[in-house]
Amino acid sequence: MRVLVTGGSGFIGTNLVKLLIEAGEEVLNVDWNPPLDPGQRPTWRELDIMDEEAVAKAFDAFRPTHVVHLAARTDTDEQRDLNAYAQNHEGTRRLLTAVKACPTVERIIVTSTQFVCEAGHQPKDDLDFKPFTLYGESKRLTEMVTREARLPCTWTIIRPTTIWGPWSLRYRDVMFKVMRKGLYFHPSRSKVIRSYGYVGNVVWQIDRILRLPAERMNGRVFYVGDPPFDLRTWVEAVSKALTGRSVRYIPTWAVRTLAVTGDVLKGVGLPFPITSGRFRSMTSDYITPMDRTIEALGPAPFSVEEGVKAMVAWYDDGSERIAHPVRKVVGHG
Repeated sequence: MRVLVTGGSGFIGTNLVKLLIEAGEEVLNVDWNPPLDPGQRPTWRELDIMDEEAVAKAFDAFRPTHVVHLAARTDTDEQRDLNAYAQNHEGTRRLLTAVKACPTVERIIVTSTQFVCEAGHQPKDDLDFKPFTLYGESKRLTEMVTREARLPCTWTIIRPTTIWGPWSLRYRDVMFKVMRKGLYFHPSRSKVIRSYGYVGNVVWQIDRILRLPAERMNGRVFYVGDPPFDLRTWVEAVSKALTGRSVRYIPTWAVRTLAVTGDVLKGVGLPFPITSGRFRSMTSDYITPMDRTIEALGPAPFSVEEGVKAMVAWYDDGSERIAHPVRKVVGHG
């Protein structure tokens, strides 16, 4: 395979590029940020997917057989202007124009998000959307752009869940630092079911989609990640790996109060480990349908414990030397 990855410098992209290189595939990462992993610089070409001419030239030069489209603005900060997420849907439209013009492309994976449906909404079919943020709406539009493109190649849409693992700067800079210092508290001992995904399993799933028979993958939508589980399972595993101790629990009302404080501090540009958004994530069920993914792709290879071990090893092995990208959009995840 000759695989062109957009947004390959980001969290999921870095892990995917590593997997593909180790499998002996030819890889080109097009991203406007340099790779998180300096060792992947030979595969990188600086490019903005909104630049149609530059994208077309990259396709003409590399002649990919497979494309994995990860590039996106992935935060949920913007609450008023959908155009702030134009790179997601409009960028995808421009990318697909290049795909249609490149006769070597056999298949493409387009990345959406679980947030095309709000928590508690179980979609009846692939077109049953209920986004609750502008980011989610931009990804709904991304899916529709893909469907309307009439691509001549095999196409598949993936919806990542909450992804974690090596090269995640968000977990490195917030949860892990706080937990290692003994300052992490979890709200109550109530059972909260979440859809999380170890990045090693997610890139394995992407690789499977690239390799399985085209007729089984064409026009399909798959959530990628792990089967939903009790959030405490993951939090306890991380805490024991980082500190050797179980998590400390405090009443939910106390965490809610801290979250409000975090909102105020965030508003004036000061970092704080918990905000109202993070509080909702810790206390609300968010279950995505993974059965179809497992049926089509098979069970993913890594357990929670194996993933946590790999992530902590990365965290302790010089992860602090990785600087934040200069630009805001860093690839999916």
